[in-house]
Amino acid sequence: MGPLLLSRGIVDRSAGLRNDENWLKRVWADEATRVLLVHGGETLIRSRGNEVSLALMSPAEAPEGPRYLLGVDTDGVPYFAVKAPLTVGDAGGSLQADSPHRAPMGLRQAGALLDDRDAGLLVYAVALEAWHAGHEHCPRCGSRTDVAASGHMRICPKDGSQHFPRVDPAVIMLVRDEDDRILLARGPQWPEGRMSVLAGFVEPGESLEQAVLREVLEEVGVVAAAPRYMGSQPWPFPRSLMLGFFAQAVSTELRPDADEITEARWWSREELSAAVRSGELGLPSQVSIARRLIETWYGSLIDTD
Repeated sequence: MGPLLLSRGIVDRSAGLRNDENWLKRVWADEATRVLLVHGGETLIRSRGNEVSLALMSPAEAPEGPRYLLGVDTDGVPYFAVKAPLTVGDAGGSLQADSPHRAPMGLRQAGALLDDRDAGLLVYAVALEAWHAGHEHCPRCGSRTDVAASGHMRICPKDGSQHFPRVDPAVIMLVRDEDDRILLARGPQWPEGRMSVLAGFVEPGESLEQAVLREVLEEVGVVAAAPRYMGSQPWPFPRSLMLGFFAQAVSTELRPDADEITEARWWSREELSAAVRSGELGLPSQVSIARRLIETWYGSLIDTD
């Protein structure tokens, strides 16, 4: 089924260049350097026929705003993100957000359409923007911090403390019973008919495997065992790292936590396929690791059009 769609970054992150002021100044003056704009988790996406790509621009075309170095590709081309509104007139008037061929889009809409390079760049840019938005002040003294290291650090001017981007690990698991049925559930904030696998954040002092078994028990009252790792992908909404697992149900009686789960049930392949075709069941989006877990169990891609 290929790689997880939000785990496809291929541009070297070039951490050693983040504090090289001479190099940064030189490449920012180079028209070959490529820049993407990011604002509120979205960027400008260019579409031509069936081809979809980031609407990249040169530094000279980019508006003013905080810069984040995203890395350098194998051809030596540097990539930056600039946090700036996606307005008409971007890129010297050549990129227009209301153009029929260019439009603001987020990862949920564009992640499955972009190639490996562009998907990785957008995930990276969105994650950095989200971290900066929530960490403008020092957690020690409350002073406003300054951006450093090409967007990969914030420094407190009062106490000198350094603060780095962080991610929140979350486990997401597909639970199967002895009849090879899977457990899907719906949270109270979801529309009726939309269901997914269970997930939850890893708590302090807890292993990933412990988190899998705890979350299943807490959310639906099912005892599970034998958690098996599948893969991981970033989920910058705002800063999660989703770690996918399969697990085996020891018990099957469902006792959902009313605060977190509105509906939960077991599904066979035949039941799931029929419910998807009829429109009774809506599955997670293609860019989610939840969808990959379900399709791996199902044995093929699932057409939800």
